Amino acid sequence: MFFHNFKYEILSTSRVKTFLFWLMVFPMILGTLFKMAFGDVYEKDVLFSSIPTAVVETSENAVFRQVIDSIEEADEPLLKVTYTDEETAKQMLKDGKAKGIIYVGEKLSLSVTEQKISQVVLKSFVEQYGINEKIIRDTAEKDPTKLQAVIEKLSEDVSACNEIPVTSGNTDVYTQYFYNLIAMVGMFGSVTGLHITVQNQANLSALGARKNCSPTPKSTGLFASLLGSYMMQSVCMLLCVTFIHFVLKIDFGKNLPLVYLSAIIGGILGVSIGFLFGSLNRFSIEVKTGITMAVSMLSCFLSGLMMGQIQGVITEHIPILNKINPATVITDSLFCLDMYSDRSHFISKILTMLAISVFCTAAGILVTRRKKYASL
Repeated sequence: MFFHNFKYEILSTSRVKTFLFWLMVFPMILGTLFKMAFGDVYEKDVLFSSIPTAVVETSENAVFRQVIDSIEEADEPLLKVTYTDEETAKQMLKDGKAKGIIYVGEKLSLSVTEQKISQVVLKSFVEQYGINEKIIRDTAEKDPTKLQAVIEKLSEDVSACNEIPVTSGNTDVYTQYFYNLIAMVGMFGSVTGLHITVQNQANLSALGARKNCSPTPKSTGLFASLLGSYMMQSVCMLLCVTFIHFVLKIDFGKNLPLVYLSAIIGGILGVSIGFLFGSLNRFSIEVKTGITMAVSMLSCFLSGLMMGQIQGVITEHIPILNKINPATVITDSLFCLDMYSDRSHFISKILTMLAISVFCTAAGILVTRRKKYASL
């Protein structure tokens, strides 16, 4: 009887159109919109890359060319220079193929159309070159043998600190929105958990009345329904992660199997929360669904789905909330997995999700099994 109920729980759930849309189709649509909105923001505005620059020489300047040649020999050169005429340079600037135009004559001058990080760097370079040019010219006149050494010294970046990466993971700050998308799918599983209790309460559905009249032990039916819902929710979580990683090309680091594990447990957490909510009162199914969705969306909001900085604000004022908010725990498990080589943070988040799931499931079963009906 257990496997019979388990089979039909899977079949009935897979035929619910709202289930298929909100847990499979909607996350793909939202993820695609996130990719369109944030896909190349990090690369363009945050991540450093060589600045494409057009150079127009109105007069010959051998020293400038030597400086540029020295800069371009670096592993990550500051500038990517194209020598061209003025008309072509203006067209490159207009098409976005160059961030600025450097005019080389008696003095260097710069032409830009925007005021972003790349343009600020170019401005600083031109100003610094003007300061260093006199030193180079004086060296060329007094002791030409030292010219190359002086150019290399003035061209290199001088820093009092060594660059030490704090993580080998994906540092794109916009990836958190995709973590939150996975958490949202997990929390939407609460509606699936809610329907388990509805289908087992005689006062809320005809199916619940039939189940309460059947000779099958209530615990058997509940466990079969829960297991079937867990399995269907896990399939949705697997599809969500697969779509985000392989179709949208979002980097989840080198621990993709653990990402799948975290997502599956997050889905089980969502189903368990909905199961508990559905068993605590005797409201109509519409009211229960409204409450469950409101709580789920509030949890997603507090985890940063709509406003990425909200977690920092909560950490500053109510830090305990980030430790117990289900969507935040799911998101943090994915974040810790990608950013930290130490697995202790990830394990603590997994254990937290499992603990909440066990508590909600046990409490829901206890309450549901105790419900009695005077007549059916």
